[in-house]
Amino acid sequence: MKNLNCKAFAIASLLIVVTGFNPVLAQQYLLEIDKPKFEDLYSPDINSNITKGDWKPKKWLEIDLKFKIAKASNREEQYADDVTVRWYVAANITEGGSTRVRVIEKEVKYVNVPIGEDVYVSVYLSPSAVKRISGSDNASKRTIEAVGGEIQVNGTQPVKGSGFFTTEATSKGKWWDELARYNKIPLRNKNETPFKFFWWDRYAEIEERR
Repeated sequence: MKNLNCKAFAIASLLIVVTGFNPVLAQQYLLEIDKPKFEDLYSPDINSNITKGDWKPKKWLEIDLKFKIAKASNREEQYADDVTVRWYVAANITEGGSTRVRVIEKEVKYVNVPIGEDVYVSVYLSPSAVKRISGSDNASKRTIEAVGGEIQVNGTQPVKGSGFFTTEATSKGKWWDELARYNKIPLRNKNETPFKFFWWDRYAEIEERR
């Protein structure tokens, strides 16, 4: 039995060396990603029989990203079961009379992502988060310094560095690795906002905990 296992290992190793075949690396993906875009959105006033006469909607800051799984090495694959987006948002945080650039991060997982189609993902800063960062209720692109991140498909890194995105020049690389984290302000995925039921078909489907 020991000799049989050794022979099997030798054959597998020979296949990797001679043919370049590796079962772990067999499935690969190529992504096309746009730069993140920003938009300020008022909290929606959903029509109902319950009203708050003294309520005035405030602004959320939305960070929107369009991407496409352009190619999969398995051409028969039409959907990715698992797409993970890791977001890094750099903002000027003022505390104790001093202002420093800090990074707010969040990981969001998506399911049933179509291959070969444009899809959108997004994260949000709430009105209170915007005010804590900027000192104002008015959300704008100036609220944050930079946005970047990485996308994985079915637990693998896309080929040719195509899973990387940033609003900054690519020469700066993964700038978020050089900045301290800030955990007092959360980033929200779309399902954690009042926009959960809006524009449903435009966005990738967020994985819900079961």
